Amino acid sequence: MINEFLEALNDQYNEMVAIRRYLHQHPELSFKEVNTAKYIKSFYEELGIEVRGNVGGNGVVAKVYGKNPGKTVALRADFDALPIQDEKDVPYRSTVPGIMHACGHDGHTATLLVLARTLNEWKEQLAGTFVFIHQHAEEYAPGGAVTMIEDGCLDGVDAIFGTHLWASEPTGKIQYRKLPIMAAADRFVITVQGKGGHGAQPHKTKDAIVIASQLVLNLQQIVSRRVSPVDSAVVTIGSFTAENAFNVIADKAKLVGTVRTFNENTRAFIEEEIEKITYGTCFTSGSTFEYDYVKGYPAVVNHSAETDFLISCANKISEVNSVEETEPDMGGEDFAYYLQKVPGTFFFTGARPTDAETAYPHHHPRFDIDENAMLVAAKTLARAAITYNVKTEV
Repeated sequence: MINEFLEALNDQYNEMVAIRRYLHQHPELSFKEVNTAKYIKSFYEELGIEVRGNVGGNGVVAKVYGKNPGKTVALRADFDALPIQDEKDVPYRSTVPGIMHACGHDGHTATLLVLARTLNEWKEQLAGTFVFIHQHAEEYAPGGAVTMIEDGCLDGVDAIFGTHLWASEPTGKIQYRKLPIMAAADRFVITVQGKGGHGAQPHKTKDAIVIASQLVLNLQQIVSRRVSPVDSAVVTIGSFTAENAFNVIADKAKLVGTVRTFNENTRAFIEEEIEKITYGTCFTSGSTFEYDYVKGYPAVVNHSAETDFLISCANKISEVNSVEETEPDMGGEDFAYYLQKVPGTFFFTGARPTDAETAYPHHHPRFDIDENAMLVAAKTLARAAITYNVKTEV
């Protein structure tokens, strides 16, 4: 039966593309996905599938019940967009100025919607319960996963699977990893308070730009000299702001950055080290500072048994030509919270456009995917969900 089901998904490919392109044209930012959530909920309502909206905010959860008893398996897709201007020259270009799906969440949503509909059509031949978690606000911490979990999206769930369409890898490749696959993602803000003045009289000032510049250099020593070389970590300053006239010495400078780690002890250590180094740098220059460290998502830690199971499923998909273990990725994902509650695994589905001129990285203004990857993702998730229920070939 499973092979016939997967073949049935082939007939749904054009619908996946249509849904994905509609969503691509109508993106919404994290925590503001009102219309997208309505679209998803209406899709299920029109099919007569049990669905609940406003789950933990803008989240949507639907359920399909197989005729026979079995385990409850959840599949998750996110649906928020990013504050980026879409610069692609395509018919489905974003119609919303300054906002676009630059990470593939539109593809995730289209994949899950069509897969849910097909599972519903075959429910008389299936076992167990299938839960479809459509999550809002993945792109911006605190994210949507936590509140959706608090609102019961994982109640009764035995296992969860999720994938990310991965534009850096070719279509047909599945990448997995046992244990940590994505990093904890934190952000911090440091405001250096100096003493401004005339650009021609630096000796009468405490130059916030010079102090903050020294601080940027000092912070780079955390990873290179204070963290073990076998323990991966990143400290990045992404923004340095101190706007003044050309003849004014800055009174204040603001640094905004991110920390990426896999180990919780290392995570806590770096948070403390940033504050110590900031204190020391500002003390020696006679300035003061404010420091705010915001913990984002924890590391995504896959469960070994479910990852082995996913590998076996992916290897049986005809469109999959490579199943390989990937290196840990320093990107963050709030799928981590689901895996803290129930067994499961998160994997990457290659989705790089075949045309080199249209292949751009995630979060790029010209980002796009090979839409054929949605079918690969749907089939891999389908085989995992269906066969996890019975643990035998059906």
